Amino acid sequence: MKIWTLLPAAAIMLATAMPAAAQKISLDALSSYLNGLSTAKGAFTQVNDDGTISTGTIFIKRPGRIRFEYNPPEQALVLASGGAVVIYDPKTNQSPESYPLARTPLSIILEQNVDLNRARMVVGHTSNDKTTTVTAQDPEHPEYGNIQLVFTANPIELRQWVINDDAGSRTTVILGELDKNAQMNNSLFNPLTALPNANDR
Repeated sequence: MKIWTLLPAAAIMLATAMPAAAQKISLDALSSYLNGLSTAKGAFTQVNDDGTISTGTIFIKRPGRIRFEYNPPEQALVLASGGAVVIYDPKTNQSPESYPLARTPLSIILEQNVDLNRARMVVGHTSNDKTTTVTAQDPEHPEYGNIQLVFTANPIELRQWVINDDAGSRTTVILGELDKNAQMNNSLFNPLTALPNANDR
């Protein structure tokens, strides 16, 4: 299984309930929402580029930190912290893989200050009356790929993202209900201490 692209496959229906209709949400409002998302915890479903499906729990602590814990039978753990992404996959019998967070489109929403109005960052901004989708990329390095963020309105909620990475892979992550008041110790994101099945939540 290719774990980090984090992750889309074909068109995926959102697993969460959608409002009957909604106007396109402005980039200013979406930037404010993301900047206000300091911590979040919830279930996720991941659809990998090869069509396989994984589930687990996601932990977000902005800026710069994210953790993906995968449910059995997967044994994988993906961490982003300190400007790096680290992938643990015991099934490979290899050392953890690491690379710069800045090279992944996911870094866009983990920045200290998300500004979707930044020149050349947003290359798509559409609405289908139920959701608003924003396609964003690193303005300085569009070759790193892009992230498609799907939001619902009233109130604004991030429901799903699709990452198109620099290798041409697409991965979808569908989010469940997020607990935005979850308390998280920084050790949860530390590659030296944040082992799978860690008890510190």
